[in-house]
Amino acid sequence: MFDRHAAKCNSAYGRWSMTVIQLFRKADLYVVATALFLAVGNAAAQNQNQNQDEEVQMGQEVFNELKAKGEIIESSPLYDQLKPIADAITRSAQSRYDHPFKFYLVHEAQPNAFATPGGNVYVVDSLLFFVKNTDQLAGTLCHEVSHTIHHDTMTLMEKQQSLERREVGAAILLGPTRAHLLAILLLGKLHSLSYSRDVESRADITGSDVCAATGYNPWGLVWLFQDFKDAQTEQVPQLLSDHPNDQNRVDALEQHFRMNPSIFGKFNPDPKSGATFVVTKNAPETFLH
Repeated sequence: MFDRHAAKCNSAYGRWSMTVIQLFRKADLYVVATALFLAVGNAAAQNQNQNQDEEVQMGQEVFNELKAKGEIIESSPLYDQLKPIADAITRSAQSRYDHPFKFYLVHEAQPNAFATPGGNVYVVDSLLFFVKNTDQLAGTLCHEVSHTIHHDTMTLMEKQQSLERREVGAAILLGPTRAHLLAILLLGKLHSLSYSRDVESRADITGSDVCAATGYNPWGLVWLFQDFKDAQTEQVPQLLSDHPNDQNRVDALEQHFRMNPSIFGKFNPDPKSGATFVVTKNAPETFLH
């Protein structure tokens, strides 16, 4: 649902990404083939820590690109309302990921949240005005954190047709610039990534577990799905836009709750029990530059 999992793309950014790709397509095929051979060998030799380090590097590059675009909010009263939820989620989920989770507000028109490799979670300011209660927001963030725990974005990026092996191989030849290139490609797709139904459901389940561990009501995720059934398409957070009315995901969550009564039995399924989430209207925002 909240799976840095389908979103809008800046057209200029998209054209830039394609230009980079086209440039690599002009690389000498022999050089690219050699690079691919080396890449496969290096990949086989890499251990988990090295892979994790690559995630951090790519995540930092994405942060740098968002900063350059002036989207990251450095300070705002909205952080006062986001921070307690983010802190609780971090305490519950941090042991499941090797790098610290960090939450940032960003400014975009459409309510959304997305996570990048390396532990950064980005929350669009308009999402804070979109959710009805604290548990819905917590559910969204727990879902996104779960994508990071599962390394879903890295896996999906590898499957994207635009990340052809020859581009990746050519990028490896460039050494330190490889992560920068992949970050550009990732940013160009952050708003168009579409996770499979199975991947989304897995993030839902893990997200509900994280929510329960924090003390936030995991039913918030279910309530959010249900609220989106009648929502305008342009109002639906991108984390849900792939299957916003997918009853299967609601059914899977409810089954998970029933199968684990010792964990979920104490939570009230009535959406009226959720604590209303109220944010400061027209809150000032200072952007990171």
